[in-house]
Amino acid sequence: MKNFPDNRNDGENDSENTSATVEETEEAAAVEAEEAAEKAEAAAVEEALEGDHSLLDSVQSLLTIIVIAVFILTFIAQPFRIPSASMEPTLLIGDFLLVNKQVFAPAGHIWKWLLPYEEVEQKDVIVFRYPVDSSIHLVKRVVAVPGDHLHLEHGLVFIDGEQLHEPYAIYRPTHPDAYRDNFPSQRESDAGIQPQWWAEMNQYVHGGELSIPPRRYFAMGDNRNDSEDSRYWGFVPRDNIVGQPLLIYFSLRDAADDRAALSQSPGASPQLSRVPARKGLIAFLMGGLEGIARWDRSFSIVH
Repeated sequence: MKNFPDNRNDGENDSENTSATVEETEEAAAVEAEEAAEKAEAAAVEEALEGDHSLLDSVQSLLTIIVIAVFILTFIAQPFRIPSASMEPTLLIGDFLLVNKQVFAPAGHIWKWLLPYEEVEQKDVIVFRYPVDSSIHLVKRVVAVPGDHLHLEHGLVFIDGEQLHEPYAIYRPTHPDAYRDNFPSQRESDAGIQPQWWAEMNQYVHGGELSIPPRRYFAMGDNRNDSEDSRYWGFVPRDNIVGQPLLIYFSLRDAADDRAALSQSPGASPQLSRVPARKGLIAFLMGGLEGIARWDRSFSIVH
């Protein structure tokens, strides 16, 4: 009788091997899933950190810009807008000025080598705090400095007996005013004079001339017949001077410009603007800006 081999043990071994293989596969899959989860978590953390860094960088950049802007406005330059016609034609209503605040600042031992400081001189245009109300800033032209002797004849300025050459000054027709045009007049007064200045002025008048004391300046508007200036409220103290206009960086048209344009065109009347079909919206907007701005005055140097 022939004996056949018993295969039952082999079947059991195959089952055990298959079970082991399945368990190993499941363990490997679990390890891979765990590793994938750890990587995803790490990626999320890294992305969150990058987002935080990006936000932090943006905040730091913004703070840097703010600090620089505050520094410039406080120590170097500051914008101002012209609200009146007293400095026409040099400065017009609606002009936006960038004022150099360092040009007249007292020079220190270090800063004097870095920034160009100057002394206030005759004919300089200055921005200063109004002596009557320091919260208000004015812009005028210096016509007399400490040590000068000033008087006006028919509106013309004389310094130490000689007429001052002023090509920038204009004299528009207006009613006669003896105080305004023949300053310092101790016989004539004006309703616009500050009482304190009227009482103080007499001590500086000698021989019909006004003597300018130390650290004081006499300032007037270029539009001489339409300017409330040192004739009416007194000297500008040196400590009140803020700076000097550097340039006109923008200029808005005033209603007076529109009235002047209408007066040059008989029968003209204001009309509403319509959007031209061919030019389109952009051209219309540019035309509108041209109508409200004096582009030819932008970035003009103030003299």
